[in-house]
Amino acid sequence: MSKVIAIVGFGPGTATAVAERFAAERFSIALMARNEERLAAGVAALSARGATVFGFPANAGDPESIRTAIRAVRSQMGPIAVLHWNVYGGLDAGDLLTADVASVRTAFDATVVGLLAATVEVLPDLKKSASGAILVSNGAFGEVSAEVDEAAVNLHAMGLALSSAAKNKLVGLLAQRLKGEGIYVGEVTVYGTIKGTPSGDGNSIDPVLIAEEYWRLYQTRSQTRAAVK
Repeated sequence: MSKVIAIVGFGPGTATAVAERFAAERFSIALMARNEERLAAGVAALSARGATVFGFPANAGDPESIRTAIRAVRSQMGPIAVLHWNVYGGLDAGDLLTADVASVRTAFDATVVGLLAATVEVLPDLKKSASGAILVSNGAFGEVSAEVDEAAVNLHAMGLALSSAAKNKLVGLLAQRLKGEGIYVGEVTVYGTIKGTPSGDGNSIDPVLIAEEYWRLYQTRSQTRAAVK
């Protein structure tokens, strides 16, 4: 039986490239996203390339929704060996001082609460796997520095910066907590826009390079954080 990677937050760019990279290593692919049309298109495209792939509708910001989706993956595809969390949040809370407080809470639900709920739900599978892993996508706004803080304020991305920084901290905590149980936790931070996404352009980062970095981390399991610029 092939290993299963569950990709939460499926869409163009990083998630698609990661799915293709792991499928090339004979992983079965479980795609999760709210947009069912996007899921269907992803399943069709990956299936055409020879991958074993299924789509599971899920709202990453709703813990019960993500737990239900993970159970559905387990029931249909078998135990999950790798969880890839490719969820971003905070785009609605550009200015923390004028944003609705609920939008800030929503950002944390999608990036931190959802990831934690998914981790707890998938943990039994990862413990049984010989190479269980959690791979997390993050952006440069999660870096803690005066320069990044200034950029986040000027670019009206304060909510995104706050939730990304919290996600970065959660990755470190999970890595320390789970390393004794043989479960690897790693994060790739992308410094720039990504080709194939709405914000991408000719100077953007090729998502194939990002996917390759995830595969390297998964294989080596020697560092918690990596960057692609």
